[in-house]
Amino acid sequence: MTSTTEHAKPTHPKELGAFLRAHRERRNPVDVGLRDTGRRRTPGLRREEVAALSGVGVAWYTWLEQGRIVPSKKVLDSVARTLGLRPASYRHLLALAGLMPDSPVEVNHQKQIAPSTQELLDSWETSPAVLLDCRFDITAWNAAYAAVWFDPELVPAIRRNLMWFMAGGAPDVQETVECWEPLARATLAQFRAQTARRAEDPRTRELYAVLNEDFPELSGWWQCQGVDDLRSRPVSLRVAGRRLQLKLFAFRPVDDPEALILVQTPARDADRALIENLVRISRLPVRRAG
Repeated sequence: MTSTTEHAKPTHPKELGAFLRAHRERRNPVDVGLRDTGRRRTPGLRREEVAALSGVGVAWYTWLEQGRIVPSKKVLDSVARTLGLRPASYRHLLALAGLMPDSPVEVNHQKQIAPSTQELLDSWETSPAVLLDCRFDITAWNAAYAAVWFDPELVPAIRRNLMWFMAGGAPDVQETVECWEPLARATLAQFRAQTARRAEDPRTRELYAVLNEDFPELSGWWQCQGVDDLRSRPVSLRVAGRRLQLKLFAFRPVDDPEALILVQTPARDADRALIENLVRISRLPVRRAG
């Protein structure tokens, strides 16, 4: 484990620089005690302001954004305070700088974690639940999830990913989900946190290529540097002509801390009854003509 005084070679220098630059440009000068003169050509803080507030040289900070120097945790802590990074963003910064403990060796998620988790997901008969791997690929789900949202089995594996579904891959998701954009952006923030450190991973590259190809209107999203944890939140959507209210929870299985389980519990008895009916209908045999 890296000590607080140690330096480490950035594992993702370009990502580190882009991440710092994005947060510098969104930081309000007033929030750090600077006067807003209205004469700024670009939004946010200037590099020299971040350097001064963080106690480092302007050239040093410039090189940091350019991925040309080896940072220390002590200095990055100071920069993080200046930029007002939230806990998830701070952890992401340290990971990009190579100052976090190494991630555990990836387990065989598809063959080990997904089958062992399926029984748990199936036990939630009226709560849509899904298992995601470290890249947000959907690897297990229950009947309630397929009935309320969509059946991932019907989608080619290359697109069987929660970010793809929330971006618009799920049928009418943008019209079905109330306040779709805040939920989609919250999903994006967690997706970004999960995949940014795997930028050169073949599956990660494939995912971003698919997202850019299928949703060019959201191109700015895929370049976004914001990261966050997907927190508990209410979710409302229109299903079968009725309003369904759910509460979203997220947690990680111990056997694979890079994976994520999302479960949505019904908010009311009426919501539970609606889900029960949707599951029952989904299990009815399909009558074919002829």
